[in-house]
Amino acid sequence: MDLATLEQIKQAKYRYLRCVDLKRWDELADVLTADATADYGSPALGEPLSFTGRDAILEFLKSNLGGTIITTHSAGQPEIDIEGDSATGTWSFEDTVIAPEHDVLIKGAAFYRDRYLRGDDGVWRIAHTGYLRLYEMMLSTADVPSLRLTANLWAETS
Repeated sequence: MDLATLEQIKQAKYRYLRCVDLKRWDELADVLTADATADYGSPALGEPLSFTGRDAILEFLKSNLGGTIITTHSAGQPEIDIEGDSATGTWSFEDTVIAPEHDVLIKGAAFYRDRYLRGDDGVWRIAHTGYLRLYEMMLSTADVPSLRLTANLWAETS
């Protein structure tokens, strides 16, 4: 197996997660192929969500994770299979979403199933991403009187 290729694919996934958390939408755009697809099966939003095209994925993420919403995404334990200029990957994944305006905290875990393509420029990008939720829990932060959000990068810069 080509270890350099394997590392490039891992970095594409890590970059995707970092850009979502830091709301770096322009940088995130370069991690996705133009015709990328995404399936986000979040019970918090009430229904499975599917998107076709980089612009549709970015619009969804900006609309639902922008503003003062805090997210942290962590993925590891990748199982990646490479065949020429395409690859598939499965990742263990955990996330936390804090929405201060809605007094809600969401925590969950899933397995991402991704497809990657190497572009003509030699860069690996995500062609499909989606996950199967293991669990998702939601907590009203109003129910925890002692809870204080002591830092929020997005509230301080908004």
